[in-house]
Amino acid sequence: MDADAAPQPPMAALQALWQTAGLETSALQRVALEGVEPVLPSSFAVGTAAQASTAAAALAAVELGRLRNGLMQQVAVEMRHAALECCTWFRLDGRPVPLWDKLSGLYPCGDDAGAAGWVRIHANFAHHRDGALRLLGLPEGPATERTRVQHALRGWSALQFEQSAADAGLVVAALRRFEEWDRHPQGRAVAGQPLLRIEPIGDAPPRRLPKLAADARPLQGLRVLDLTRILAGPVGTRVLAAHGADVLLVNSPRLPNIEALAETSRGKLTAHADLRNAADRHAFDAVLRDAHVFVQGYRPGGLQALGYGAAALADARPGLVVVSLSAYGAEGPWSARRGFDSLVQTATGFNAAEAEALGSGPPRALPMQILDHASGQLIALGACAALARQQQLGGSWHVQVSLAATGHWLRGLGRVANGFDTAAPDFAPYAQSRDSGFGRLEAVRHSARLSHSPTDWLRPSMPPGTHPLAWPAD
Repeated sequence: MDADAAPQPPMAALQALWQTAGLETSALQRVALEGVEPVLPSSFAVGTAAQASTAAAALAAVELGRLRNGLMQQVAVEMRHAALECCTWFRLDGRPVPLWDKLSGLYPCGDDAGAAGWVRIHANFAHHRDGALRLLGLPEGPATERTRVQHALRGWSALQFEQSAADAGLVVAALRRFEEWDRHPQGRAVAGQPLLRIEPIGDAPPRRLPKLAADARPLQGLRVLDLTRILAGPVGTRVLAAHGADVLLVNSPRLPNIEALAETSRGKLTAHADLRNAADRHAFDAVLRDAHVFVQGYRPGGLQALGYGAAALADARPGLVVVSLSAYGAEGPWSARRGFDSLVQTATGFNAAEAEALGSGPPRALPMQILDHASGQLIALGACAALARQQQLGGSWHVQVSLAATGHWLRGLGRVANGFDTAAPDFAPYAQSRDSGFGRLEAVRHSARLSHSPTDWLRPSMPPGTHPLAWPAD
């Protein structure tokens, strides 16, 4: 992969995504992409990634709507708007919300002479933070300061700490350069996997979607079960909600959440269910029987152990589209490893590459969680593409997306020579303010624009468990 390649034109990036999804190429004539790189400070084509993936998801929703009512809509996406939507920028009651725990981030280790001498710790969830502190021999809880973590990591090599954390089920990544990742067994496995995998997993007749009125939003009447966490999965289901789908977010009452839930839950219903509880399973199975799409972003194998793997879901609900999100893909030695966008950036080479592009300094993160957000758009794209196949061919379908594969795709979009020269972004022109169950929420509105139907969230975001575990009445 040529690190010095000029950025790919956004329309070419969109065409490649569309081809990967196996959709009708004539639909691309109805897309307008506005803007050019750079839009955020990065040497990578993050604006192109945001714009192309957003446009692909919107066009796929429009195409599914066309199959239902014949309406051919135009899609337009502005690059800057799409990129800013990927920044997870929001305020609650006028208060900026911090996205990171004080212990999250990059740390030099005892072998800091090389690229692998740094690690990234993800501490946004308390159990991940406390697990890392326990591994370092430090006091658990919020009182431990970053300086103590820095000092403790001087006694570790980065790769040793990464492996020990993985063995303990924690979320840590050692810093690698691209060439190191490309030699890694998981890097080779990711390079050999498709960006978006859509496969049949069972027989079923075509299940006709609810009739769609001429002026309806393209996904109206679609029922989406959302079993996702932070951040790509919630973004993907939020996109489906923006195009009219009924999204039912199901949280376990035993699991923690973070404040970003207020931003990612726009447009959704939200219910509680403990799938280890017999009564909750019974209620959950009832809503599953009427679902069209099931999106899950839990650690690999987690839901399968509870009886809700892709094959079991297809057996229970023939004709279902199942979407699975993972950090590092379905194949390779890290296929079961947990991870988040920031960790995948570190492990696969982006943090080192951004620092090298600046010429000096410590490892540098991408300006937003673009792996999460682009993967979220791919979730929506894959769900709509699989639903179109179900309508035409029947069957149950499994869509697979991974953060690492999205990173591999981002690398292939080329580099932006003057990427760090762009000014700081202004979110105000793209923001909307709405009441929510978390307070007055100010956040970026959806960046895809359709010619006939609005793209917006009609339901306010609400705290977990606000709604019953049931679909809304027709």
